Amino acid sequence: MTSVSVIAGPMHRGVKPINCQERIAYPKRDLILRSYEDKTQRSKTLFARAKKVLPAGVSYSIRDVIPYPFYVTCARGAKLTDVDGNVYTDYWMGHGVLLLGHSPKRVMDAVAEQIMKGTHFGFSHELELELADRIVDLIPSAEMVRFTSSGTEANMYASRLARAHTGRMKMAKVEGGWHGGYDSLHKAVHAPFDIPESAGLDPKALEDTLVVPFNDLDSARSALKGEDVACFIVEPVIGAGGFITPEPGYLEGLREICDETGTLLVFDEVITCFRLSPGGAQVFYGDEADITVIGKIMGGGFPIGAFCGRMEIFERLDHRRYPKMQERAFHGGTFTGNPVSMVAGITTLDIIRDGGVHRHIDALGDKMRRGLEDIIDRSRLSASVTGVCSAFAIHFQKEKPRNAREVERNDTETSKAYFSHLLSHNFALVKPALIHCFTGEPHTKEDIEEYLAATEEFFSSYQG
Repeated sequence: MTSVSVIAGPMHRGVKPINCQERIAYPKRDLILRSYEDKTQRSKTLFARAKKVLPAGVSYSIRDVIPYPFYVTCARGAKLTDVDGNVYTDYWMGHGVLLLGHSPKRVMDAVAEQIMKGTHFGFSHELELELADRIVDLIPSAEMVRFTSSGTEANMYASRLARAHTGRMKMAKVEGGWHGGYDSLHKAVHAPFDIPESAGLDPKALEDTLVVPFNDLDSARSALKGEDVACFIVEPVIGAGGFITPEPGYLEGLREICDETGTLLVFDEVITCFRLSPGGAQVFYGDEADITVIGKIMGGGFPIGAFCGRMEIFERLDHRRYPKMQERAFHGGTFTGNPVSMVAGITTLDIIRDGGVHRHIDALGDKMRRGLEDIIDRSRLSASVTGVCSAFAIHFQKEKPRNAREVERNDTETSKAYFSHLLSHNFALVKPALIHCFTGEPHTKEDIEEYLAATEEFFSSYQG
């Protein structure tokens, strides 16, 4: 495997690197584009094939790198290797899934052992109980658990459960909150927030979903003032909006408002659970939800999702207690409780439960955010840093955003140039218009310093 860099680094197949001392005029970014194409010819060929069988040539739009994505063939630790032999340091970490990095040995060994026993049973098994016990032990508000295969499914079933338990049909969410592709929650994720997030969404499915800004208790109180909202669903830290953190008292205020109005508070912790602490954002911030949606990290790299919460709420899923279909909330799925994902989850939670992994990755996150802020303070470019623990984001705007509306001030052209610059240094990220990243257990201080050095180069040379 060879590590390749376009701006600086070893030569690759006769391509002369650009002198990193020269000032980079980003209107001439075609230099970076040509260098990327020179080192990713096999990926270019694969993309030509992909466009014939996959819409836009990809399985998920956010993985589409311009002019075409690089194709990964191997992943270990914090490194990705593409089909052309280029090695990238990964800061996307599988959409934030890979707290332990790519292919962690203990997880892979446990999964390999399970695969020989069976990959899918279609019946109950003890592994479901083992993982559920660990979730209940780690998450303070969790008394009962149901598994799904993804975060989208978990949000869908959690919101249905909230409606069934309360007898109310409306829901409330915050602007910029991403809760997967479920129609009723696929609303107001991106500005201007009042247009459909997708073609094909049934307007009737969205009518009962109210939307309020993040970090705004007055708006939340106004939305919940009646007695017709089943739940208020919120990410404790806004993910897709660039890791916007809650202001002091915000989550506590939501808890109080929901208690006053009989509304269930739902935390979508698909990103934050097991990342901010072994018990998630609820342990980190000290505020508990009625229902918690989890996924990603728990699977150790394998597909998984879950929702958990108070027993009196989750009993509404019990077909023995509520034999009539119209009285209970349905939940099911062919791959729910899949034994391979269960084993991966058990092993992952056993590894992280003592907090050692979090002390390491949080220290790296702190180092990254401090380093970025120092670079910004010494630069003429307007930028700010958000994030917490092992998550960080860079917004090319002077004031740090406190909600998704304020994120729209981000200079997306500068952000895209920064993305291209980082990619040329073989750092793997997504979302060029809004850079947000994760550190994982395999990352090192040296990895952070290399990222900061590349960032320093960009901030000192970018001319717009």
